[in-house]
Amino acid sequence: MARHRGKGFACINYPIGMNLGGDPSQALVHANPDGKFMVALSSIDLGQGMKSVTRQIAAETLGVPVEDVYVDTADSDTGPHCMGSFASRGTHRVGNAVIQAAQEARAVMLEAAAEELEVNAADLETDGKGNIHVRGAPSRSITTMAASQAAQFKQGKTVAGRGIFLIPLSDVDPETGEMTPVSCFAHAAMVVEVEVDDETGEVDVLEMNSAYEVGRALNPRLVEQQLVGGAWMGMSHAAWETTEPHYPDRSDGPVDFNTYLMPGPGDLAPHNIAVLERPAPDGPYGGKGPGEMCANPVLPAVVNAVFNAVGVRIDDLPVTPEKVLRGIRANGGAQPQVRR
Repeated sequence: MARHRGKGFACINYPIGMNLGGDPSQALVHANPDGKFMVALSSIDLGQGMKSVTRQIAAETLGVPVEDVYVDTADSDTGPHCMGSFASRGTHRVGNAVIQAAQEARAVMLEAAAEELEVNAADLETDGKGNIHVRGAPSRSITTMAASQAAQFKQGKTVAGRGIFLIPLSDVDPETGEMTPVSCFAHAAMVVEVEVDDETGEVDVLEMNSAYEVGRALNPRLVEQQLVGGAWMGMSHAAWETTEPHYPDRSDGPVDFNTYLMPGPGDLAPHNIAVLERPAPDGPYGGKGPGEMCANPVLPAVVNAVFNAVGVRIDDLPVTPEKVLRGIRANGGAQPQVRR
């Protein structure tokens, strides 16, 4: 009767988006008379920060304060087409579409400002604070609100833009069928430490240490929160969430989330994260997005840590106490592996 500690390592490559040529996203951007901008998307924010990130991307491209940008994802019938919020594609695909739309809207805004200031549009620059200046002569300026009003009420222009991001279909090898299924990958590595009770088979996750390469972290706080939450979800998949031992007979098993087995606040392990920024050449301002990859390395890392602790190799998730005990008994007792 003893509690054994073990460490497990796992690393992953995670593809961003789906097959090339079949994964488009569109965006529309327009200015209101008050100089505020609306970004229309059919890409849904599932809580991953889609609205926040696309708002930042649009503001950066337009050259206006982020508080002057609003994002509408209310209706896929009236919004521009998007393949959906899946495959960790949101920041990369939708962000690129927003950049295109915002660039087009910005060009119209600068044309309107140039007409009012009687200069060439190429000589104008934005300050990110709601003003448009003549380059080299900052005293000659106009607000984005005034430029938008002049465009709509005086010049008869629509300050708007359309954007779509679609990667050309990959070449296919006629002999092997080999192709490039995605445009870029994100990467992660994780070390998990667990403690295994060889009498009860219980597994406690003590600590997680990870490094994630996510392109450029466009909103570092959101990235960190998603990585923490996703790792806890992976930890729950690895060691808790199941209907066993009652499956497939559900008469005594959980039937709703009141009785479904999940870790509580006291079970969640500390998580130390290093975010590595390697901007993606084809990403919006270098971003990729952590997406689903934040849960993936936890599962193999936990399994490897259990093997390191007691010598039981489990290939069927979750790692329940029953499976651990069966493995220990089959081995004739716990067999801790050499820790490096």
